[in-house]
Amino acid sequence: MMSLQKEIPTVSTFRFLRNAAQILKNPLPFHQANFKRLGDTFRLKIGNKTSLLFSRDAGLTRYVLQKNQKNFYKSSIQTDDLAKYVGYGLLTTNGEHWRKQRKLIQPAFHKKHLVRLLETVQKAIVAEIDKITVENPIDIFPILNDLAFQTVVKALFSGAANSDDINNLQEITETAQKMLVSELRQPYKAWWFKLTGKIERNVAYAHQARTILKQIVAERRDEGKRYGDLLDMLLEATYEDGGVMEEEQLIDEILILFIAGHETTSNALTFFCELMARNQGVQEKLAKEVQENASLDLMSSIQQGTYANAVINEVMRLYPPVYFIDRVCLEDDVYNDIRIPAGANILMSVYEIHRSAAFWEDPLMFKPERFEDATVLSNGAYYPFGAGPRKCIGNNFAMFEMVLAVTELLKRFKIEAKGTPIEILPLITLKPKNAILHFKTR
Repeated sequence: MMSLQKEIPTVSTFRFLRNAAQILKNPLPFHQANFKRLGDTFRLKIGNKTSLLFSRDAGLTRYVLQKNQKNFYKSSIQTDDLAKYVGYGLLTTNGEHWRKQRKLIQPAFHKKHLVRLLETVQKAIVAEIDKITVENPIDIFPILNDLAFQTVVKALFSGAANSDDINNLQEITETAQKMLVSELRQPYKAWWFKLTGKIERNVAYAHQARTILKQIVAERRDEGKRYGDLLDMLLEATYEDGGVMEEEQLIDEILILFIAGHETTSNALTFFCELMARNQGVQEKLAKEVQENASLDLMSSIQQGTYANAVINEVMRLYPPVYFIDRVCLEDDVYNDIRIPAGANILMSVYEIHRSAAFWEDPLMFKPERFEDATVLSNGAYYPFGAGPRKCIGNNFAMFEMVLAVTELLKRFKIEAKGTPIEILPLITLKPKNAILHFKTR
């Protein structure tokens, strides 16, 4: 699939298979060991004809995502593997289809539109945080996972979706992700997954979500009432020729918003809680800011929450929800002295770039103050939402939601100190594991 003319260090298929069990559980140590042994860019052979280029070179990442982004498309991991579960929306398409959809949907995520959703988002956040108990330590991830999903649902549908539909949608999307992880981590079992019908069953189950969403959309259209939520904006959005999205495309985009809109946020909020438990000074400094901004309206509290924003950015530096970004080279290309042939698969490690001493002072330390200088956000080594034209369309929504969530958390609770290492579970996104924490009423 690829034959780089520069001599790039290669990890053999044998080494890959020998570490397959470990990679299935957590691929990061395997990749970290290869980066340490071979340098910032290496090639991984996963079969006779298939290899992948792994890189933690921030310059190459910037080149691929921004400077020459037109020559790099999303790989089949998203355009085929993920798309069979969630359809062909912004996250899973390339080229003209993607450009057309991005131009159509972008206005719905403009800050001036998102301001109208803040009260709805805040209510969803409060309803889920009410479920936190203070008697004994709890695993906070399920609560924050529900919080993030409910927030996306309410922002999309207001009150149109009932609790059963919401629960079913959440279970379906999470089941689809687990199956996709199995496929990607065990490519050598592709024949088995097909032979046993496991993929077919999971795809059929994932498509049940479409039936639920079509019903919700039909009811909204029949009702004829405007709620000012994201569904209204998507239904009213028009292409340059005046046309609107067809139903199947609308459902694709909604499913993508579920996948991209809740999982990354729930992960980041859980890692926030984990880091607060291990950095009491930061927690108290943030709690003080929350108290000082308590009388402000929601948008003002977000804008004035400079330390809250810095803390969240630092959380996503250490634990980026999207910890790898993948692209495929369309035509032969060159970056510095690396020749990249057409068809080359490139996986850029956001996790490694975010922890590189070349760009970050004390890179393994949790230091939110580094983000009090806003220019750090564009230092060329920070990619929590990607970069370039394909930067996450919901980045503003996610930041608004997270600032409101951490504000509500620290307004009501003190997260008690914890000294054990933070555990991670890298799947499609970087997930927390065993996030068991003790909350006390503040």
